[in-house]
Amino acid sequence: MNFKKHLPNILTLLNLFCGCIALIFIAQLQFEVAFYFVCLGIFFDFFDGFFARKFGVAGPLGVQLDSLADMVTSGVAPGYVMYQLLSFNGSFMKVVNDTSFFQVAFLGFIITLGACYRLANFNIDTRQSDSFIGLPTPANTLFIMSLPLVIQECQFLTISEALSINGVLIAITLLSAYVMNAEIPLFSLKIKNFSFSKYKLQIGFLALSVLMILTLRFLSIPLIILSYVLLSVLNTRLAKK
Repeated sequence: MNFKKHLPNILTLLNLFCGCIALIFIAQLQFEVAFYFVCLGIFFDFFDGFFARKFGVAGPLGVQLDSLADMVTSGVAPGYVMYQLLSFNGSFMKVVNDTSFFQVAFLGFIITLGACYRLANFNIDTRQSDSFIGLPTPANTLFIMSLPLVIQECQFLTISEALSINGVLIAITLLSAYVMNAEIPLFSLKIKNFSFSKYKLQIGFLALSVLMILTLRFLSIPLIILSYVLLSVLNTRLAKK
């Protein structure tokens, strides 16, 4: 067997495997363990494409496998987390026009629908070879997966109090699905050669991200994703001037 030929697909399947395990822990409300498995899946997702290009074995099978694996790790998993958050506190969504909180919690899977549409569209969009249009599903997944961890870390805010904020989680759900598919150009994080003048935005952003991770732990993740989107919007507007 040509190992180099099959390595990218093996990594893709490991991404899928991690996503499946994450779903089990989400069902058990063990959000931190699920978060780490999703991170591991995203790690495999990054390197499957890297090795496919490096070994010159990229092909249509790998493209399809990648999207199918991402659909679980970066589609179903974050949608399931939002479902669990919406259904965590029954008093939050107990009755809304005679609709039980359990049914309203299904809205969390709008994230899954948004991710599915983005993944399908990404495969046929030739504009996203070196940069992104709309928030990539892995970045969106990290944002959503970090929410219960941020709530648990904020000692001044209990989970019950956080989830009682009327409509916040549903608003995040709708915004998440929109941003993944919006026509928002996002700068590429690929640094092909170390040139500070050429990649000062990327280098500065990565340095800021590392600093936030070291000081803010899980709270840094949504802040990093928000910063990435806002900096991209600002960068695009400045480039047009």
